[in-house]
This record gives sequence, C-alpha cells and structure tokens, in this order.
Amino acid sequence: MGKETLWLAIGFAGQMAFTGRFLLQWLYSEYQKRSLIPVGFWYLSLVGSSLLLAYAIYRQDPVFILGQSFGFIIYLRNLQLIARQNEQGDDR
Repeated sequence: MGKETLWLAIGFAGQMAFTGRFLLQWLYSEYQKRSLIPVGFWYLSLVGSSLLLAYAIYRQDPVFILGQSFGFIIYLRNLQLIARQNEQGDDR
C-alpha cells in the first residue's frame, strides 16, 4: 500500500466514523422514542475528527485543519463533562 493510498484510507475511515455518529444518534433516539445523544456519539466524533485532522494536516489544508481542530476540542470537552457528571452520580 502506497503512502497516498494509506492517507486516503485514513481520510475515508475518519469520514466513516464521523458519519457513523449520526447513524448511531438516530438509531439510539428511535430506540428510546425521543431525541438523545449517546456517549458513543462523542467518541465517534473524537475518532472521526482525529483521523480527519491527521488527513487535513497531511494535505496541508488550513481551512480543514482549523475546522477539525475546533471540533476536536468541543468533542473532548463534552466527554470531560460527561465523565465529571458520572463521577458525581448526576443522571441528568
């Protein structure tokens, strides 16, 4: 596998993870019969964003880099807030 093929695979994997989060959220909401965002949504967001950020850096695309960097911070922060909430035993 060549270098370009590897980076394309990383980019597509990131896009699949990023898209998969919406599928997860939709199915979870349908199962619960109300709109909810499961914790897995944030993990898929973080994985997808990380892979897409790596791909953007490789491509040296400043617009893509900025967009994925900002999202990565938000996804990480949401996971920190969820962890803190779980530590405190808050079920909201």
